[in-house]
Amino acid sequence: MVIPMGMEETVCAKVPAELKKKLSSLEINVSKVIREALQSEVEKIEKEHINTLAKEVSVILNKIPPGEFAESIRATRENR
Repeated sequence: MVIPMGMEETVCAKVPAELKKKLSSLEINVSKVIREALQSEVEKIEKEHINTLAKEVSVILNKIPPGEFAESIRATRENR
């Protein structure tokens, strides 16, 4: 997922002077690297959160007897 860049905020980070010199000498687009790293981290954490929720739902659904679950689906279909 890519977040639109319409409204931007500034994020600051302190880095060692030697690293800053290397970034400059290598002409690394620091803003782009930071944006991509932050986006990647957000996506990773969101996926972890979804996986956690899915495991919680699975535990709950496994407590429902299969026959009861199927009957509930049939009843819902019949009420349409």
